[in-house]
Amino acid sequence: MPTRSTVELPQRSQAWLSYDVGSRALAIVGIALGLGAGSLAVWLDDNALLIRACVLYAAGAGVLLWLMVRHFRAPAFGAANWVTLVRAALAVLLAAVLGTAPTPAFGWMLVGLGTAAVALDGVDGALARRRDQASAFGARFDMEADALLILVLAALVWQQGKAGAWILAAGLLRYLFVAAGWVLPWMGAALPPSRRRQAVCVVQIVSLLVALAPAVARTWSEALALAGLAALVWSFAVDVRWLARQARA
Repeated sequence: MPTRSTVELPQRSQAWLSYDVGSRALAIVGIALGLGAGSLAVWLDDNALLIRACVLYAAGAGVLLWLMVRHFRAPAFGAANWVTLVRAALAVLLAAVLGTAPTPAFGWMLVGLGTAAVALDGVDGALARRRDQASAFGARFDMEADALLILVLAALVWQQGKAGAWILAAGLLRYLFVAAGWVLPWMGAALPPSRRRQAVCVVQIVSLLVALAPAVARTWSEALALAGLAALVWSFAVDVRWLARQARA
């Protein structure tokens, strides 16, 4: 009969491998993020921008590394997770410029960075399926990267004066939903994959990006942001209704 030490040894080795794989990926993307943030700091004449980006990335990297040690079980980080990590880093870079005064050039820069993140959104999933690297960790990582991007874009839309503070609800809905699952166990049950959920996520992000565009007047940006928020609320309502029915059943 195996002893406790012989049973725990493979688990400890796997945890160390996950830490090693994750820390290398985070370091490489972190260096690239630092270079990008440094360039933006020079362009915007904001010396604190680089510090904000590094602090935000370090906090997110710490959480991701902890989750990898607990749940990631693969010998390599995987191409799909690399893409998702780049998307998350772009969201961190966008978060670091919050508070910058709106100008047309700055507004188009925000749209460009956000568009790059959206363009990569479908790449990670396709890579995971093509290379047979799909995993629960990767799916959750992808979802949280989307949630972070929506929250940051919503804050930028508000901060840039393109919509009222109500647009922050678009970024907070996901986190309120998760918090509700802690209070109401039936809301924390697993949801089945949904094309509707994926489509609404894309609609929400695109509506926020278009609203951020300097060429879009405040009236239209508010209307677009409201339409995206309405679609998101509807999607969450559908999921909550499904979970409630499952709980009753």
